[in-house]
Amino acid sequence: MSSELETAANPQGLRRVAIDPVSRVEGHGKVTLLLDEHNRVQQARLHIVEFRGFEKFIEGRPYWEVPVMVQRLCGICPVSHHLAASKALDRVVGAMPVTPSAEKIRRLMHYGQVMQSNALHFFHLSSPDLLFGFDSEVNRRNIVGVAERHPDIAKKGILLRKYGQEVIRATAGKRVHGTGSVPGGMNKHVNAQDHALLKADLAHMLSFAQDAVSIAKQLHAQNPALYDHFGAFPSSMMSLVRGDGAMELYDGGLRVRDARGQIMIDGASDQSYLDLIEEEVRPWTYMKFPYLKHLGAEAGWYRVGPLARVQNCDFIDTPLAERERREFIDWGKGQPIHATLAYHWARMIEVLHTIEVIAQLLNDPDILSGELMAGDPARAQRHANGEREGIGVIEAPRGTLIHHYRVGDNDLVTMCNLIVSTTHNNQAMNEAVRSVTRQYFDGREITEGLLNHIEVAIRAYDPCLSCATHALGQMPLDVVLINAQGELLDHVVRSQRGDMQHGLSSGGGLPA
Repeated sequence: MSSELETAANPQGLRRVAIDPVSRVEGHGKVTLLLDEHNRVQQARLHIVEFRGFEKFIEGRPYWEVPVMVQRLCGICPVSHHLAASKALDRVVGAMPVTPSAEKIRRLMHYGQVMQSNALHFFHLSSPDLLFGFDSEVNRRNIVGVAERHPDIAKKGILLRKYGQEVIRATAGKRVHGTGSVPGGMNKHVNAQDHALLKADLAHMLSFAQDAVSIAKQLHAQNPALYDHFGAFPSSMMSLVRGDGAMELYDGGLRVRDARGQIMIDGASDQSYLDLIEEEVRPWTYMKFPYLKHLGAEAGWYRVGPLARVQNCDFIDTPLAERERREFIDWGKGQPIHATLAYHWARMIEVLHTIEVIAQLLNDPDILSGELMAGDPARAQRHANGEREGIGVIEAPRGTLIHHYRVGDNDLVTMCNLIVSTTHNNQAMNEAVRSVTRQYFDGREITEGLLNHIEVAIRAYDPCLSCATHALGQMPLDVVLINAQGELLDHVVRSQRGDMQHGLSSGGGLPA
């Protein structure tokens, strides 16, 4: 963590601003800022105020229930948890590797998931800010406003997400919380009817995805001063990469580049993530802070997700996405791109890549027939204590996702450790909040647009703060500004309808 963020551990004499909750993200979080008498930000923190406890819920459950149970972590990216758990438990049942048919159907499911989630985030949650402006009229700054002003863009976003959900349904049985993947493989093939439907819409989806990349590029080209500098700060980046250096969303080794773009770690086994990563607990949030062990907590934090993946790989093995990746890299003029808003451009390149991969998989006969299950108890992976053990790592839409389980001889889970994508990005989101507040919060009157600047920085990471469902529409905000003497300077409330009220009584004292 940056030492600057810790200079205000004692808030005496500082003013406190709170944004609670952060809107248009999954789950509930709040932001607190501490400012000195010159309105300089001395501390900026993103607090995750929910506690889910899934790592304890899983203990004592039969291992075969886990791939279905863990999906309840999230209503938007359940497939990612479903597959990460299945990959981990493949090792518990000695299915290393799974059959070609099972792996290809899982990949099809996974690429459909990345496609629909990335499309949902860009078009439904972020495009209102990007198309209308961060300070635009709040009642228009939503997906309904986009549909009214830019119906073609809204339609393409809706249809891209719908197609991804249909891919999931065809492979998992349901659009949300399916049951297709099991420890050791899959329980169903893609049927002929679904196969024909998915192939029939491919050309339209490919065109829509290319248009989505063009929209993201145009936004950068129209306002490079904003897109290159808003929430920009150097950081390391981590993702899975295939053995030959290609982008890899389902499997591969872990690669880490430093802030200058130099490879620090390459080909690290996902099974030894504990040798690479450690997690720090801090008292003001329920979300932990991972860091690279060899660098320590102060310097070892990093970013994951589309911005990392597009720059971490050496190439993308589908031609259209690779062409767009090269153009993205060229935008950096030989330097890594660290701008927070560049996540959106990278995210749309990934959508294009997923469509190309889906097209390849739909032409593979293995998804229609072939062996679905593998496993040999004698080949099960075991921990030093003799228990069966498995680790599954996958690139979820938001970044690297880690599931780790141990299973006793009675087939019950004895240990579960989960590091979700947003957890990896925890420090980066805090840095983004600090960067944006120092750039824009200069003692102005608190306005909805100013608050939204802070939220835009967080929203770019597509955070899953509780691994729950996306919040759509306006969420209430209650912001209190207190001076160094503890006197109320301003109290602003934004209702669920989006209207703002100033000058309300705070009820006395500092807010919790």
